[in-house]
Amino acid sequence: MAGPDIVTRIKKVIPDFKALSFRQSYADEVALNVQPQDFKDACLTLHKILPSPVMMLFACDERQEKGSFAINCVFVDFRNRQWVIVSMDIPQDNPSFATLAKSMHSASLFEREIWEMFGIEPKDNPDLRRLRLHDEVWPKGSYPLRKDFKITKPGELSDYKFARVEGEGIFEVPVGPVHAGIIGPGHFRFSVAGEPIINLELRLGFTHRGVEKIFEGKLYTDAVGLSERVSGDSSFAHSLAFTRAAEKISGVTVPPQANILRAVFLELERMFNHVNDIGGIALDVGFSFPHAYASIIKEALLQLNKNLSGNRYLRKINVIGGVTQDIDETKKGLLLDFLKRVKYDFNELAKILNSNVSFMDRVDNTGVLHRKTAENLGVVGLAARASGIPTDLRKYFPGVYNQAKFKMMTQESGDVLARLRVRIAEFEESIRLIEVFAGRLAKPGELRVSPAIKQGCALGYAEGWRGPVLYWLESGPAGLIERCKIVDPSFLNWQGLSFAVLGNIIPDFPLCNKSFDLSYSGNDL
Repeated sequence: MAGPDIVTRIKKVIPDFKALSFRQSYADEVALNVQPQDFKDACLTLHKILPSPVMMLFACDERQEKGSFAINCVFVDFRNRQWVIVSMDIPQDNPSFATLAKSMHSASLFEREIWEMFGIEPKDNPDLRRLRLHDEVWPKGSYPLRKDFKITKPGELSDYKFARVEGEGIFEVPVGPVHAGIIGPGHFRFSVAGEPIINLELRLGFTHRGVEKIFEGKLYTDAVGLSERVSGDSSFAHSLAFTRAAEKISGVTVPPQANILRAVFLELERMFNHVNDIGGIALDVGFSFPHAYASIIKEALLQLNKNLSGNRYLRKINVIGGVTQDIDETKKGLLLDFLKRVKYDFNELAKILNSNVSFMDRVDNTGVLHRKTAENLGVVGLAARASGIPTDLRKYFPGVYNQAKFKMMTQESGDVLARLRVRIAEFEESIRLIEVFAGRLAKPGELRVSPAIKQGCALGYAEGWRGPVLYWLESGPAGLIERCKIVDPSFLNWQGLSFAVLGNIIPDFPLCNKSFDLSYSGNDL
């Protein structure tokens, strides 16, 4: 059993450690409930022995059922293909816990989130500024993810305390939150000494919509559409992670045909986003022709999505228990013919970029995110792989990807060029994967099974085009959602961008930013 194995490994570091209980474990997930005094040591131990950053850290309001709050910390054990959740109960009166952030920087944003959403204080955390609840909108002392939350008064204007870099010749350059074009709102405050950036501080949260609160009280069979709207360019990855969590709770086995179709659509979502970013990187250095070329490829991919599924952004495909759309022989022929054409066009696009000396000079050694920094911050997904960190859920939790001998793409330099090369390689790998998956589609195949409404909790996940999309879902006896915790990879990776720009000049910031291409809505929830 997976649970005792984890305890044995922790005991090698903490001899007197013991778990109070194992909560509803699955083949790929084990949850340990521990005493509050053991929580920090258990988390720090797992951080070192797995090794793993904090992938999720979140609270639940269980005062009505148990008279306490719960804190859950999630790690990933790639070696054993397992998620490990450490949880503890804390009293409802003056709730607090010992900070993890001083020892694991990847916990810092999560602790700020717990403080502002639940009023649970991470003791000795040096930075408890609000992330999403801006003071001018949200009054102090209002904790919206508590079950008894009510807005009683408006917020009051106050200054956000940015980190200040002081000294002779240092200037601050504020940018945003309103930007040109259609990108989301975010405030970027640069500290510069001459031209080089010596500090960048981000303030986000301007598109906070209370998504996790909106999930509460809904049947998980009815909430798939909401998951598709958390981050619009990752609609399929988000709905896939959500449905996988609900399917674990329901105990349903998704038909093999549906799993293959999900992999096809997930790769199509990766392709149109990657080619969009490749074009955006070119545009940010003034190279407009490859941007236009990439836009044509992206539009062709969106039209393919429409012809295959009825939706350009692959919505209304995932349901609890499977999918709604099949790819018959006619659609398969359309898909394979398209892949042959797009392979040629994409190769031409890559040649144009790789052969242009001026373009390569701009992206090479620009926006470097060093591996050690990325590991300390808990950076995930494409940005991590470009810095030499071999992390991809398709590799370690492969499912049908085992059938296609999936190849993970990594680079070592961590600069814009590395992130560009990972995108190019992943686009090409997605074409190969879809061709393999298309050959394994049955005609016709079973698409879905009906889920049973059950009480429980589970973690669902998918490797989206930015990185891992995680959903932790808890439902009550009637199948109503009690808590839905979401982590989009953007939440973990914005900090990586703020370090990658250091030493660069402000005119290179758009280029660095596009090479990460993070989601405002996915971060702000």
